[in-house]
Amino acid sequence: HAEGVEIRYYSVIYDAIDDVENALKGMLKPVYEEREIGTAEIRQLFRASAVGLIAGCMVQTGHMRRNAQVRLIRDGKVVAEKATIESLRRGKDDATEVNHGYECGMVLSYPNIEVGDVIEAYELVEVPRDQVKKDSKESGNKGNDK
Repeated sequence: HAEGVEIRYYSVIYDAIDDVENALKGMLKPVYEEREIGTAEIRQLFRASAVGLIAGCMVQTGHMRRNAQVRLIRDGKVVAEKATIESLRRGKDDATEVNHGYECGMVLSYPNIEVGDVIEAYELVEVPRDQVKKDSKESGNKGNDK
């Protein structure tokens, strides 16, 4: 350490490159990938003075989870991109999760819902940097050293 500068010695240039790459990866913001957790169709709408509009749904694939990010799809078009499930109930009981094949009631953060709308729930999963790099640099010049 001379004046706050770290000095490292390498016998092979590739070790130095790998070290610099790893140091840079640590400085980058994490990359997130969307992973679908389930879909549900709105079959009926209910009004409740306390919470507003409740969507009576049938979970079609996967599961619905309270506080999950959701996308609202109407006639094949995305109507709301980043809504959340604010409340989830199975019958009269609060639920954390409702699996496919079951009916549930939910209140979304997006109020403009209609019968027939599809609710697509997803989660954001952090993707390791080395997996991101492989995808974007696949056609890089590995092996074309000058």
